[in-house]
Amino acid sequence: MKRGSRSAVLAAAAALALFARDVRPQAPSIPPEDRVVEALRERLEQLETAGRLSVADTDLALVRALPRIYEANGYRPFWTPERLEAERKILADSVSDGLTPEDYHLAALLRLPPAAAAPGSDPRARADVDLVATDGFVLLLRHLYLGKVDPRSLDPQWNFELRPIVEGDAVAFVSQALSRGLLDEAVAAARPKHPWYDDARASLAEYRGIASRGGWPAVPAGSGLKTGVTDSRVPILRRRLAATGDLVGQPLDDRTFGEPLADAVRAFQTRHRLAADGAVGPGTLAQLNVPVESRIRQIRVNLERARWALHEVDADNFVLVDIAGFEASYYRNRDVLWRGRIQVGKPYRQTPVFKSTIDHVVFNPTWTVPPTILSKDILPAVRRDPGYLAKKKLEVLDRNGKPVDPSSIDWARATGKNFRYMLRQGPGPDNALGRVKILFPNPYFVYLHDTPSRNLFEKEERAFSSGCIRVERPLELAELLLDDPKNWDPAAIARIVADGATRTVRLSRPATVLLMYWTIVPSREGRTVFKHDPYGRDPKLAAALDAPFRPAPTP
Repeated sequence: MKRGSRSAVLAAAAALALFARDVRPQAPSIPPEDRVVEALRERLEQLETAGRLSVADTDLALVRALPRIYEANGYRPFWTPERLEAERKILADSVSDGLTPEDYHLAALLRLPPAAAAPGSDPRARADVDLVATDGFVLLLRHLYLGKVDPRSLDPQWNFELRPIVEGDAVAFVSQALSRGLLDEAVAAARPKHPWYDDARASLAEYRGIASRGGWPAVPAGSGLKTGVTDSRVPILRRRLAATGDLVGQPLDDRTFGEPLADAVRAFQTRHRLAADGAVGPGTLAQLNVPVESRIRQIRVNLERARWALHEVDADNFVLVDIAGFEASYYRNRDVLWRGRIQVGKPYRQTPVFKSTIDHVVFNPTWTVPPTILSKDILPAVRRDPGYLAKKKLEVLDRNGKPVDPSSIDWARATGKNFRYMLRQGPGPDNALGRVKILFPNPYFVYLHDTPSRNLFEKEERAFSSGCIRVERPLELAELLLDDPKNWDPAAIARIVADGATRTVRLSRPATVLLMYWTIVPSREGRTVFKHDPYGRDPKLAAALDAPFRPAPTP
């Protein structure tokens, strides 16, 4: 081939190669949204495989839930810059529920620019922002719905059934809320829908407001302050009471303890379950000097208890047993129709916390000694005093209900485990259950009942029972629960009681009974009641509530 011809061929080949490159099919470009989808899918596969994942310096908490939420949405991102800004406000406002915004990644979301959630931004960065935002928001919903702290970790006797979460329903609810931007609506739906919870949030807001204004001064120790005393500490006392609204419209610099100040002290004492004598003694002084931060913590602790228990409570027909407050209340149509003092279990025989349904009332009940009282009280008493059973009018019965001669039993060897008999007390004014007992199913042999030990209702601290709830004016409560004025008015109940025969009456409308441990009574009117913590439960719950949230390890 001639040199010129060879050159022409090479030039043609080069031209063809160039043309071939020009006409070769190009790989299709991936739309930005699809790249975000792939980044989310990749991240979530890492989460499922490793059981943990940190994105944007944040450990994700919802290891099992996040993949299912995104799978239901086709792994598409949920968040826009506008929704991200709305979420920041919602997470910051979690303090109004007594929760901690940092548990929900607020600091991380404040570090991340909202533009990172905008369409067209870097796909991996957008995926990370989306995951952090979703994890924090859904975790807040979970804590509002179930509580942050697992109550079983603090109380081995916790009896409430765990609230059912149907995974499919939960995923659908969250996916719809996120995809449609219904953030405020989702938070409102997750909160307990109960007036107690609403009032407690109002109490928390009030005391946070007091804290923001500097709290209140501590009243110095010294001799007691009472009407007629002039003392340099009185102006401090006035400012202290004014801070919580107990003293209104009075001069704050007056050194004389007058009657209006005594009235303010009595109001304070009533709100703190103290003897309302209008004088400042050691007990009142101690309560005056509890810091506002401690009161805020006390409210937060009780909001957490409400999240455990107040969902789906029938606020139109229920009895609330306030163990720490030594009080029971009956609600109908959200109004308190009855309130009475109660006696609860001793600190070493604590009344358990649980929910049940009151289904019947027994007038002139017999009392069968439950196992705990038998082994810890009755058997030791009989060994000390052979006449104890006769004094207490307790008869011994075999398992068929036939009487047994007590002298035929070797009491020295009897224990709670080997005792083959029942001890029963017949109806009457001296019966341990009094004239009426109000029953609801539970495994603890606990119920509401009358008592012959009526003088103990006058005590401020009333932890005297072996676990059951002794009720002041129980016949009034029974009448309200029966809710049948034609057949069960006070006169009819009095005739039944006077007859002395045991009679069981089923309620036509069973009522929810909630045994709860509240150390506050919330109020929207600035009259929040703060109570003693007789079983010492508040500090442990406060510590758990304040601890950084740690997700449970995956199995």
